[in-house]
Amino acid sequence: MSDCVLQTEDVAIHYGGVKAVDGVEITLLRGQIRGLIGPNGSGKSTVIDAITGRRRLTRGKVLLRGEDVSAAGVVERRRRGLSRSFQRTSIFGQMPVRKQVELASSLMGSADPGADADEVLRELSLDTRGDAIAADLGYGEQRRLDLAIALAGRPAVLLLDEPMAGLSMRESLDLAQHLKALAARREVSVLLVEHDMDVVFGISDVVTVFELGRVIAAGSPAEVRANARVREAYLGSAA
Repeated sequence: MSDCVLQTEDVAIHYGGVKAVDGVEITLLRGQIRGLIGPNGSGKSTVIDAITGRRRLTRGKVLLRGEDVSAAGVVERRRRGLSRSFQRTSIFGQMPVRKQVELASSLMGSADPGADADEVLRELSLDTRGDAIAADLGYGEQRRLDLAIALAGRPAVLLLDEPMAGLSMRESLDLAQHLKALAARREVSVLLVEHDMDVVFGISDVVTVFELGRVIAAGSPAEVRANARVREAYLGSAA
């Protein structure tokens, strides 16, 4: 069985003469974390939208575990194992924590939503907060709950769009370590869009760099840091 769980082949999204994404090819292996970085407007979130079915492709394909899902809708892709979180949390403020995760697991067809919810909450250190109303959680806990909902039903691929947004440095590093451990234990593959370079280079196995809708570099964190074009286009002194 191939270790490749997600591929984009020549993916492009054009709006008239504007090439928001043009010819992007990404491969994601089982249990791998791939960070996506680049300046604002470089196409990172648009690629995530394309993969999850929220944007119609101008050309190209999205393959999930070897099957072409380019024509499948958002819900169908989620049920096939492609999950996603957004920059803003998608939790229900007045619903208990455990109930939200259990509901998400049930909607994904889990054989035992309760057990799945308990496992996810335990792995994200939210097991003692299961009966709490989500609005009463701290913001860092709400971010972890959002991740728990995305993990419900054991997806094969998790696409995260700035999951550390609004977190303190300590909270960001804490969530990053939870994410790294989850990817290893659950063999879930992660595509991570994040502006916090300490997080991206700290937990990613590989990093892909975007500029003006195209991939300009890809490789290990060390290789990307050493890439002269990347340093000039994006990292600058942060490299």
